[in-house]
Amino acid sequence: MNENLIAPSILSADFARLGEEVDNVLAAGADMVHFDVMDNHYVPNLTIGPLVCEALRKHGVEAPIDVHLMIRPVDRIIPDFAAAGATYITFHPEASEHVDRTLQLIQGEGCKSGLVFNPATPLTHLQHVMDKVDMVLLMSVNPGFSGQSFLSSALDKLREARKLIDASGRDIRLEIDGGVKVDNIGQIHAAGADTFVAGSAIFGAGRAEDPHTYDSVIGAMREVLAGSGC
Repeated sequence: MNENLIAPSILSADFARLGEEVDNVLAAGADMVHFDVMDNHYVPNLTIGPLVCEALRKHGVEAPIDVHLMIRPVDRIIPDFAAAGATYITFHPEASEHVDRTLQLIQGEGCKSGLVFNPATPLTHLQHVMDKVDMVLLMSVNPGFSGQSFLSSALDKLREARKLIDASGRDIRLEIDGGVKVDNIGQIHAAGADTFVAGSAIFGAGRAEDPHTYDSVIGAMREVLAGSGC
């Protein structure tokens, strides 16, 4: 199984000082920066675009940037995020007319590709495109807003996805997004996840303007992960 990665979602960060926020969570031990891109069409919210990704790269962020597209259609914006410095680009199969083509487009732009599955979306698409997927992202909340509670049904789905990935023999990350906290990250890891998106659990804890708070939260997550098994 892959090394465990923690990916704070900037959706919960203070956008008035975004560069500083990202610097602080990375200094505290985060591995990736997670982008929640929403269009007020596929999901009921409007967030950020490629310019924010580009701005963080120009700011000096060198860590992988994990772009989760909650938009429809997706193909038009993929080259823009690739040019802006995205590392991973993931999308929902419902948002693409041709899932295989969109995966090829992402990889053709030099990024790692992935599919995202909502709580009620089955994993059947994976059977046909596993050779073009670098990441599988399971939503443990319904997409559109930060701060939602973890849906326990995601645990069985994680186990199912882990079996598919292991059977494929491919190097594919299994990511979870939604309601991930210190008190549940252990059972999420035990169900098969190796990449953990956490927004409010990390950035919300740092509202006291003390970057050391990020150290304590991410450190606590690492401690739990080190003690849990898959």
